[in-house]
Amino acid sequence: MRYAAVVIGVSTGGVEALKVLLPALPAAFPLPIAIVQHRDRRSDGFLADYLNAMTGIAVSEAEDKEPFCAAHAYLAPAGYHLLIESDRSLSLTVDERVNYSCPSIDVLFESAANVFARSLIGIVLTGANADGAQGLKTIKARGGLAVVQDPHTAAAMSMPRAALDATPVDHVVPLERIAPLLTQISTLNGAYDTAG
Repeated sequence: MRYAAVVIGVSTGGVEALKVLLPALPAAFPLPIAIVQHRDRRSDGFLADYLNAMTGIAVSEAEDKEPFCAAHAYLAPAGYHLLIESDRSLSLTVDERVNYSCPSIDVLFESAANVFARSLIGIVLTGANADGAQGLKTIKARGGLAVVQDPHTAAAMSMPRAALDATPVDHVVPLERIAPLLTQISTLNGAYDTAG
């Protein structure tokens, strides 16, 4: 199976988790990544700049109608839902909160599943609520790959546990193994050339 995109949902403890995951990806990682990190509505773009300074891939806040490009991680801006459109561009909305959250992980996951179906990888990381569980279930229902951080390695176990309760998943792994797993998957499916 050749995968085309990665979506990641994270909440409590997310900054530290992303500091482990994103820098461990190769600079030539061949898939685009969309991330929802729950943040206060008043947060600025510091998080994207902070992560961008320590990673080989580019990290930035998503902009409306922006292309969804490989070797790039796009963070949902505070106060906006992030969606993937049918033309594989990014979209931002200010709709009502979902699971008490805006941005919502479920909103991102469900929109991406509708576009990428079986070529999507969905990842649920640490968090203190249930956002992302139904979205990951949708990804699995569309034939995509579901990855959940081992709850015992999470700063907050609720979100990984809710995802595991909602749907069978393909991989439950410690945080530090997620980037190597992604690299291995993209290598095995032909999307990533280890020779550079």
